[in-house]
Amino acid sequence: MSVKTRDWLKFGMLVTLAFALGLAFASAFRLPSRGEAAVRSVLQDTSRPLPQAKAAVDLGEAFANVAEHVKPAVVFIKSERRERVTNRRLPPGFEDFFQIPRRPQIEQGSGSGFIVSQDGYILTNNHVVQGADRVTVRLLDNREFTAKTVGTDPSTDVAVIKIQTTGLPTVRLGDADSTKIGNWVLAIGNPLGEAFTFTVTAGIVSAKGRLLAGLNQSRYAIQDFIQTDAAINPGNSGGPLVNVRGEVIGINSAIASETGFYAGYGFAIPINLARTVMTQLISTGHVERAVIGVQIRPITPEDAENAKLPEIRGVVVDVFNPPDNSPAKRAGIQEGDVIVAVDGQSIESVPQLQQRVGFKKPGEIVQVTVVRKGGIRITIPVRLTAAPASQPEEISSNDDGASSRESAPMDKTLGISVEPLSQDNARDQDLRQVMRSGGGLIVSQVSPEGPAYQRLADASQGYPDVILKVNGVQTGSRAELRQALAGVKRGDIVTLTVLSSTPDGGWQQRIVRLRAN
Repeated sequence: MSVKTRDWLKFGMLVTLAFALGLAFASAFRLPSRGEAAVRSVLQDTSRPLPQAKAAVDLGEAFANVAEHVKPAVVFIKSERRERVTNRRLPPGFEDFFQIPRRPQIEQGSGSGFIVSQDGYILTNNHVVQGADRVTVRLLDNREFTAKTVGTDPSTDVAVIKIQTTGLPTVRLGDADSTKIGNWVLAIGNPLGEAFTFTVTAGIVSAKGRLLAGLNQSRYAIQDFIQTDAAINPGNSGGPLVNVRGEVIGINSAIASETGFYAGYGFAIPINLARTVMTQLISTGHVERAVIGVQIRPITPEDAENAKLPEIRGVVVDVFNPPDNSPAKRAGIQEGDVIVAVDGQSIESVPQLQQRVGFKKPGEIVQVTVVRKGGIRITIPVRLTAAPASQPEEISSNDDGASSRESAPMDKTLGISVEPLSQDNARDQDLRQVMRSGGGLIVSQVSPEGPAYQRLADASQGYPDVILKVNGVQTGSRAELRQALAGVKRGDIVTLTVLSSTPDGGWQQRIVRLRAN
């Protein structure tokens, strides 16, 4: 065999061996085709343990740990209110012959609270213990104590009570400001009486900074509720809202429901606010609150445009309170101003301003930054004064003066029909004062297609608004209204000073800004 032939045979054997090794190598690793690779990719993505599943397991364990840690510091509160003994009234002349004693009626209630100190201080809601003659506290270990009310604050619905013992388990107070919408929370308390004590429910923080209209009639109420979908029912009031680290971020206080029972929306007082109130109640037994002497409301897009603000943030000054001796008015703040900062710190909401000012000391001077029409920005020093001690608003009678009148022509600029105040309205003290000071216009109808729709109340809603001024000009007649709107063009912002009825039957002045048709 020639050398050349032998070389070719060797080469062929090497090629065959390499091919065989290649097949074996490929078989061992089973290289997929392009179609197989795509299917394998999808199968791998769906078959791997999902992070959510792992997180759910961890979260469930976290809930259990938090509940175990916090429950011993939660208490069941029972309150008793006794109606004083009186004699039933008898017709004149019969008192000497008959005395019908009346047994005292005992009203019982229950709620929740949580221990904040080892020597027995407990944080709860004002409405859980308000007016109670006897308050009893039961711990998780079934021990019972008679509690003393240290102090209450109806304006924030916070109360502090105390039991005489030591060595108690306590909760850790967290930071409500750093809590985010979507964070998991637990509500712990005693819903629906003794049958369901020390119940734990779970949910998320579904909103922050909520205002609940009609919940608190105090003029100086501070509302900044955390909203949660953790189930809260009557009896949960005063219990803690806890994050997954076991820190209390709020006091469960209210529900939004047409039936009086849980319907998906619960509300808690932020613990930052409650902590400030608690500190004052423990140290002095009451809360001293400072005010700048204004009634305020949230800003609207029209307010922001009127003040040429780049963002819709701030609060609007509706009216001075008291009207003739308001610190803000004396300092130079005007109705309709948008407050955007206090002491250089931005103000974005009504509760933020209330808390920024309310817990300073009367007599302090704060720097209030306001923005006016056209973007004029001014910082005004205002000396704070103490809020009056009486909290509830006085109730005044109310008369609907828009009835039995012929329909008035519709003003297309604002989309409203109006009627002047008449002598029929003079039976109401507040409206009588309005008539003496120039009169006003009752909103008899609001067009669904007009800019005032859902912004002004008309006669169909029972208590119509009363327009006092248009762009700062008193409007006591339709002619004055037409004159005030004469120079207004389509798209302009119109500022109305309005008197609106309140849930307690009184009246409250406010500023409404509308975009003209």
